[in-house]
Amino acid sequence: MADVPSRTGGMGEVADVAGPYEVAPFGEALRQLARERSDIVGVTADMGRYSDIGPFKDEFPERFFNAGMAEQSAIMIAAGLAKVGKVAFAATYAAFLTRRALDFMAIACAHSMADVKVMGGSPGLVNPYGGTHQAIEDLAVMCSIPDVTVIDPCDAVELRQVVRAAAETPGTFYIRNLRGKVPVVLDESSYRFEIGKAKQLRSGTDVGIISTGFMTARAMQAAERAADAGVSCAVLHVPTLKPFDDDAVAEFAADVGRLVTVENHLRSRGLGSSVIESLYSRGQVVPLIRIGLGDRFHVCGSQAYLEQLYGLDLDAITTAVVKGQWDF
Repeated sequence: MADVPSRTGGMGEVADVAGPYEVAPFGEALRQLARERSDIVGVTADMGRYSDIGPFKDEFPERFFNAGMAEQSAIMIAAGLAKVGKVAFAATYAAFLTRRALDFMAIACAHSMADVKVMGGSPGLVNPYGGTHQAIEDLAVMCSIPDVTVIDPCDAVELRQVVRAAAETPGTFYIRNLRGKVPVVLDESSYRFEIGKAKQLRSGTDVGIISTGFMTARAMQAAERAADAGVSCAVLHVPTLKPFDDDAVAEFAADVGRLVTVENHLRSRGLGSSVIESLYSRGQVVPLIRIGLGDRFHVCGSQAYLEQLYGLDLDAITTAVVKGQWDF
């Protein structure tokens, strides 16, 4: 295995990324929306700095509300603002939102059809602080609540498009928020996010990778490596976990010999499980490897270290694609 950083990043530390990136695309997108619409408001639970809502807060302080270290209160404030005609973006760490404020999101927001867009930051293994801070089950939890749209964007381009689409669509959203220096992977001149639609980013016939979130960038890299090894690999990006694009998955699966799903989330009850359910309901049988996190709390460490330890790094994904092996 290649050497990886062993130091755990500090709270709010902005990690360097390889290649092009944007800084705080969520906050920048929200600021632009607020310039166009007076009904846009922002809420946080003492995480303004660490949720990237800063650009919005700086320009529109009168529309920004900090509930302090009280996620339940933040969600109730957002729900109350929605009741009086505002479109509320509530942003803090995903782990705190989906555990501490779950009932408030379910009843005050989803049950009431409230216009609340919940931005869950540092999802999965992005956070270095172990089980207390790693939201490894957030997609499963939020997909289980009726009337919630659940989205895991790929990069800065898609995140900005998702913020606008959520603001323009009534109802409660849960969006995984990529923060800091967010890579640019997709071509904004041609890519258009659509709620509930998967996007095929690469064609191939031997193996198909179905991915979500920032793991789609890893999937594209693995497909390139697979091509060098003589394996034709297609990639389907699934940004919306709910509603799930069953038709796109079925069509994609029909054109390849086997599948690999890749997600920064538990292997069970996330993307991989949704793919299996979708194919089973249609009577499609395709060999499939699910790459994701195991049913355990995960240790503290740098993102690179954790991804290598648990098999989410590029080498492990490439081995699964080329050799059909993933032993984590």
